[in-house]
Formats: sequence, C-alpha cells, structure tokens
Amino acid sequence: MHYSVLQKELLAGMNLQEDGIYVDATVGYAGDAKEILKKVKRGFLFAFDADQEAVLYSEKELAKIGTNYKIFHTNYANMVEVLAKENITLVDGIIFDLGVSSPQIDTAARGFSFMQDAPLDMRMSGEGLSAKTVINTYEVAKLSQIFYDYGEEPYAKKIAHLIGQKRLTEEIATTLQLVTIIKEACGSNYFFKHHPERKIFQAIRIEVNQELVVLENTLPMAIKLLKKGGRLGVITFHSLEDRIVKNIFKKYSEVDAVVKGLPDIPEAYKPLIKLVNKKAIVPSPEELKENSRSRSAKLRIIERI
Repeated sequence: MHYSVLQKELLAGMNLQEDGIYVDATVGYAGDAKEILKKVKRGFLFAFDADQEAVLYSEKELAKIGTNYKIFHTNYANMVEVLAKENITLVDGIIFDLGVSSPQIDTAARGFSFMQDAPLDMRMSGEGLSAKTVINTYEVAKLSQIFYDYGEEPYAKKIAHLIGQKRLTEEIATTLQLVTIIKEACGSNYFFKHHPERKIFQAIRIEVNQELVVLENTLPMAIKLLKKGGRLGVITFHSLEDRIVKNIFKKYSEVDAVVKGLPDIPEAYKPLIKLVNKKAIVPSPEELKENSRSRSAKLRIIERI
C-alpha cells in the first residue's frame, strides 16, 4: 500500500482550480495525482516519473478517474522540454513529492531496502549506474565523501575503508552483504542504536539517481513555468533536500542583493515568488501514528507573483 505523506496539507496549499493545468513531477503510485485529477475536471494534469513500474501503475489508476491527463516515462529534469513539445509554457501548479515510494522500498528486487536481501541496484529508471557499480568501483575517498555528504554519517570514513578492503577479495553484490560490512565497520552497539545502514543506503540512492543535482537544477526552471498566482509545493524527506528547496525559495522570494535599497527596483531584480508558508509544514501527530515513514517529511509551498 502506498501512502501519500502530507497529502491534505499539500492539496489545500496548492489552491487547485477546476480548469487549471497542473504538473505532478514525481507521480510515483498516483496518490497525489488521483486527488488532483478529481478536482481539475476541466483542466489537465501532466505527470512524470523515471520509474516504469510507477508509470504503468499510475496509468491504470488515473484512467479510472478521467482522460484529461498524460504521463511521461522520464525524469522530471526533462519537464520543461517535454511540456514545450505539448505547447505548454506556463502552468497553474507543480508538485514534487521527493523520496522513494513504499512499493519501491517493499519490492526487494529493486535493492532499495536494507532489510531484505537483493541485488544492489537502487536505480529509479532501471538504467545507468547501479548501486553495485558505485560500491565496487568508486575510490574509497569518494565513497567516504558520499556517505558523509549525502548520509550525514559520522562513521563514513570507516565504512568506506572497510568496503575498500572487502571488495578486494570478493565483489559486494547484495544489500545484506553491504549491511554486514556496515555493521562490522561501526560495531554492533552503534549499529543497533543509530542505524547507519539507513543513512548509507540513502546516500548511495542519492548518488545513483543524482537526486540532489537534478533537484537543484530543475527547481528554478519549475518556478519560471508557473503562471502569476500559480503555486509550487515540494515535499522532502531529508535535510539535504529540504536545504536545497529552502535556499532556492529564499533566493527567488527576495530582492536581488545587487539592487537592495534602491528606491526604484528594476523588474528583472524583483522577487519571482512569495512563500505561502514561512516555516516548513510537518506531519500531524495523527499522521505520524498512522505512517511512521512520514516522520522526516517537510512541505514548502510558494506562489508566483
């Protein structure tokens, strides 16, 4: 079962119009898309996902509601050019629900989960660099950097060093092989108390799918796709994503520092957006009780001005 985190808050904050044009940048298993489609009866929904399984599932789900939608099997990084081919240059709203869907985690073969044995994969699209390649071919220093930057794991260096040693004698090919190495590097006490495997798997997944790079490059383009009064909502699941979103929103909602203080600010330097919520919206106690995976979620919404 896939559960859409912060859904009520997201949909309420998006100010959906019945005849609006909307984009779900990360359609996943259509949790949010279904609700949008129910509300935009005379509008249109464009959706994106790099995961073929998610696209096929969402096609079936959305077809039950209406025909005013189109799903593209591609990363949201390609959103602007794909929409341009559909003659869409401005939209009323865009949502990003980042992170991994429950079905992706729960399908052992995808290699996202550290709790089930499977090949080390973690590719959202099923193509390109896999987790196995990262673990077996990256230099130890680079692995250490990824674990520290993307996983914020204090034992990053130790874990990377041990991976470097172990792969000399045999290829590290499965998720549980990697978990065993992480446990050995940190010691049982730290391992069971702090769950470093969670952070290391997150770090590898981010590297494999280039998640932060794609987010940083695409968010400014998405802001410029909005019509005046259009809204953009982003749900993040860890501090690294949230920091990127927060910084980009801050940059585009403030007067350019170059001209701050001038009596007459030129149009090109005025803010493009305003923050709909100054502080990130977090799950309610009820939602946390219902779905423990929502605990790190944060929602930020902006409006084009």
